[in-house]
Amino acid sequence: MNKDQVKGSLEKAKGSVEAAVGKTIGSDKMRVQGATDKAVGSAQKAAGDLQEAVKDASKAAHKKP
Repeated sequence: MNKDQVKGSLEKAKGSVEAAVGKTIGSDKMRVQGATDKAVGSAQKAAGDLQEAVKDASKAAHKKP
């Protein structure tokens, strides 16, 4: 697991909580900000996942048979 995966997961969780609180208290601004944070977190986690996949593929390609 790399830093982008961790940061992305945290940002996604923060966004989910913020969106839920915004919905509960009736704050459209908070709800939208939470949804935005959640999307950013998902993208950052996906970038981290891709980095890990490339790293794993590179290791597999360099293994001796």
